Amino acid sequence: MTSPHPVDTRLPFARQFAFGLQHVLIMYTGCITVPLVFGAAVGLDRDTIAMLISADLLIAGLITIVQSLGVGKLAGVRLPIVCGATFAGLTPMILIANEYGLQAVYGSMLVGGIIGLALAWPFARIIRFFPPLVTGAVLTVVGISLIGVAGGLIVGNDPTSPSFASPVDIGLAVLVILVAIGFLCLGRGIWAQLGVLIALAAGTVVAIPLGLIDLGGVAGSSWVGLPAPFHFGAPEFPVTAVVAMSIVMAVVFAESTASMLAVSEITGKRVTKGDIARGLAGDGASAVLGGVFNAFVDTVFTQNVGAVATTRVYSRYVTATSGAILVVLGALPKVSAVVATLPKPVVGGVGLILFATVALVGINTLRSVDLSDRINSTIAAVAVGVGLLPELAEGMFEKFPSSAQILLGSGITLAAITAFSLNLLFNHTKLGAVARAASRPSTPAPATSSAAPVTPGAVHEPAVV
Repeated sequence: MTSPHPVDTRLPFARQFAFGLQHVLIMYTGCITVPLVFGAAVGLDRDTIAMLISADLLIAGLITIVQSLGVGKLAGVRLPIVCGATFAGLTPMILIANEYGLQAVYGSMLVGGIIGLALAWPFARIIRFFPPLVTGAVLTVVGISLIGVAGGLIVGNDPTSPSFASPVDIGLAVLVILVAIGFLCLGRGIWAQLGVLIALAAGTVVAIPLGLIDLGGVAGSSWVGLPAPFHFGAPEFPVTAVVAMSIVMAVVFAESTASMLAVSEITGKRVTKGDIARGLAGDGASAVLGGVFNAFVDTVFTQNVGAVATTRVYSRYVTATSGAILVVLGALPKVSAVVATLPKPVVGGVGLILFATVALVGINTLRSVDLSDRINSTIAAVAVGVGLLPELAEGMFEKFPSSAQILLGSGITLAAITAFSLNLLFNHTKLGAVARAASRPSTPAPATSSAAPVTPGAVHEPAVV
């Protein structure tokens, strides 16, 4: 009798729960940072932010279960992956909220999710149009563009406020960063993996005697409860907002595909295009559920992919247990209320590390591309440059129609459109081949290496059968 693949193996309950809890601890800080940053950026009160945290954890847990166990032939890649809120949607959501309101944020997310569900299977067949050249450039812009948001949490956004750039707030953020550096660089095993979470806890403890934490509203929170659907009212669907969130879905699809293929390679469990499509359908479902329950679009968390590789525990039932733990946490409003009291400088310090890490993931992704090829290097440079313009040249598009500013003001959206379009033009048409042929020297250079040449824009990923 053939033994089951390690991915399909169940562990004893105690071990399964312990490894599942470890996954939750590894991804928890990154997951809750999105609602904390979004809530602060659009000026939501603490109770509303607590509700967003509950919804965030609840939907992340449900999608993690779907991706781990699968839902028939409809959704779920059936690999040991953990999902959580993506940073890619953060800036567009803030822009939409400021222009159209929160009803438009969740309306556009809902429609983006429906479009994602419809395109999951076609997208799985066109993965080659989203190689590391595209995803790396976009992730680099995602990380760098959000560093300004982290800075705003640390120093404030109103220069006229007496508390703006308070030395106490800056000092607290520096402390959080130093604690994180200590654990991330000097810690071993689980201590290194939990370094950012420990820094978050340490900063919170220090903030208590400084009077930066008010737990007054926590007592009134319920112990058990679920987020109400459409908390902000009936959803609205501005066209530009829907387009922006649909582009976010395309970025999430590309990011999740890379992560699913990485897990496939790590575990030795081959995946088909149908498996990838069902995994992408899970991402689309997260946007639909997020639009209804006031949460966020989910993607595969890369730090948990690293945990699978490190622990060599490949069981998808372990990550399904992680999903169940997240669902329980999402159903405990009092826990979310406590998290919502975290001081902005503490969240900003943690966010600075997480956002910069996203940028480094993007840069590392670009390393798999042949950037000695002038076309590839030009595409990457232009995509990153155009993507960062709205962040570094504030007010650049303020004379454009307000509806257009949702697209033009999002560096992530601009980077995605630029990278995808230029890659399609120069790496998937004859134009790029002609340009490369024209740039080659007429006399072949002598061989300096026996290694196989790198194909421009090549994607080095495990096979999808």
